[in-house]
Amino acid sequence: MEKIYVGVDTGGTFTDFVYWDSREWKVLKIPSTPDNPAKAVLKGLDIIREGRKLDIVHGSTVATNALLERKGAKTALITNKGFEDILEIGRQNRENLYDLHYKKPEPLVPRQLRFGLNCRINAKGEVINNLNIEEVENLISILKGAGIESVAVCFLHSYINPEHEKVVGEILKKKLNVFVSLSSEILPEFREYERMSTTVINAYVSPKMSKYLFHLKENIKEGDTLRVMQSNGGIISVETASREAVRTILSGPAGGVIGALAIGKLTGFENLITFDMGGTSTDVSLISGKPKITTESSISGLPVKVPMIDIHTVGAGGGSIAKIDEGGALKVGPESAGAEPGPICYGRGGKSITVTDANLYLGRLIPQYFLGGKMKLYPELLETPFKEMASQLGLSPTELAEGIIKIANSNMERAIRKISVERGYNPEEFALLSFGGAGGLHAVFLAKELKIPTVIIPQSPGLLSAVGMLLADVVKDFSTTVMLKEEEAHLETLEGIFKVIEEKLLKEMEEEGFSPEKILLERYADIRYKGQSYEIIVPFSENFKETFEMEHERLYGYAHKGREIEIVNLRVKAIAPKDKPPLKSFEEKREKPLADAILGKSNVVLNGELQSFKVIDRAKLCWGNVIDFPAIVVEYSSTTIIPPGTYAEVDKYGNLTIYLS
Repeated sequence: MEKIYVGVDTGGTFTDFVYWDSREWKVLKIPSTPDNPAKAVLKGLDIIREGRKLDIVHGSTVATNALLERKGAKTALITNKGFEDILEIGRQNRENLYDLHYKKPEPLVPRQLRFGLNCRINAKGEVINNLNIEEVENLISILKGAGIESVAVCFLHSYINPEHEKVVGEILKKKLNVFVSLSSEILPEFREYERMSTTVINAYVSPKMSKYLFHLKENIKEGDTLRVMQSNGGIISVETASREAVRTILSGPAGGVIGALAIGKLTGFENLITFDMGGTSTDVSLISGKPKITTESSISGLPVKVPMIDIHTVGAGGGSIAKIDEGGALKVGPESAGAEPGPICYGRGGKSITVTDANLYLGRLIPQYFLGGKMKLYPELLETPFKEMASQLGLSPTELAEGIIKIANSNMERAIRKISVERGYNPEEFALLSFGGAGGLHAVFLAKELKIPTVIIPQSPGLLSAVGMLLADVVKDFSTTVMLKEEEAHLETLEGIFKVIEEKLLKEMEEEGFSPEKILLERYADIRYKGQSYEIIVPFSENFKETFEMEHERLYGYAHKGREIEIVNLRVKAIAPKDKPPLKSFEEKREKPLADAILGKSNVVLNGELQSFKVIDRAKLCWGNVIDFPAIVVEYSSTTIIPPGTYAEVDKYGNLTIYLS
């Protein structure tokens, strides 16, 4: 019996399902159940099932929300005596340099739940002070009395010798029966603050994630498979995601990047800038052959050092609020109107002007076709708010609306520059792949400012993240700190270390159900010049120094030829390809008249002038159709604007490729 491939993306108002039933792609929306998100997921799966087995990939926000809302498990931290405050001291970096009232985020573990043991291992892995078992036993009774649900264990230099962490972990699991997270298992790398922060986050969010996932697994049908999307662009089993929930923090945005990568490969665009604009924020990322991975992310001001797709987020979305600041200037975002009450034009009681309101005011949104005509918009509610704010700024209402769009675009343009120009990449050499509900209204204008020649709008752009989850492979990452000087970094030595890592990963992948011959292993090294504080991750080969220097020159504009290097960490990524549904495509190129897709005309304000645009139903477009006139393309999940001076073509896979002159 053929199975149904299902991507599940949990959101605020709705839980979205995108699925391939062996004939066509379908979409289902179920009202979310905030008290227990699993209820909506299980209800949707039962509707989709039709008596068949399901292959489910879930992009869960459970870990993300637990961290952002500070609703994780009651967590304790065990470390070396005298180092209990590393978590609070952190680094001297100030996130907002000129904010005199800036305060660091509160640590997830309060001071009274951070405990130090009188044991010590040095940087060579040698035991200086032995672990006192009696001291651990005494701590157990304290933890029991405090009602602890989870414990993070992070000792100095455990990345090179995890002996003490393992002993403490075994005692805790045996006598306390709580979730235990060991830094030597989560992140066996040096830099104790980042390692401790990542381990604590994992301990904080994993119990909640574990409870949620196992509830789902126990209630799906026999024969169904359930896997979870990770932040690194791969998927993992429920068991792994439950133990290492920190790896799922950015699973939703990562799904979008993987979906974009798949479309790029099909259409021949290897260099992509992904632009995912939703209601609250915009996520941007860069793909140069493959997604860029970073280990320097932070969530809510807390470092998370596990590998993640390098995604930069700004508070600019359709719901971003426009306001006048203390200096009398117009400002847009990062505050959002959210889904409730939402923009003024939703008619749900919203009072603040948003980017969506500005697009509607300028005629760029067509009320009768919003969400496929299933959601009513109220343009008449915008007249008074726009007149009032415009008068305060000495502008006309139309100038205000265009100003809001320009400021929002400027915020998003800076985000794209950050992941391209500031990383040594020229945006002109990339295509902009736009998705998310609001992306199509802004993509071409951003491309013009950045001189990007091509914009790609996939089919159902508002649902690409869920589709991407179904196109992901099973991926596991492992790293270890080696701290080898150049004269010590012999290929034989490095080969031996890589072999040990790979054996561990192959064993773990076998537990996921994949035999060794089906697994692709990728090797990487974190390298720096001797004396530098931070390193660059590069693909590992015999010419690793040359590769590092080329990347250093691309990033920073120079390379110290002949200067000694250090290899800090070695990394291996294990990839097991899984069965994937095909992306929807047209069977043949047909000369279907474009006129059949034209719904009518609409007046749009562009650069202060009222211009006539044709309105096009995307569902009626065919492979080979060319739109060489100003147009607004409407579909269920998004709206795309094709302004004068550009033209668009529909490709075999239904993508709308817009070319800028």
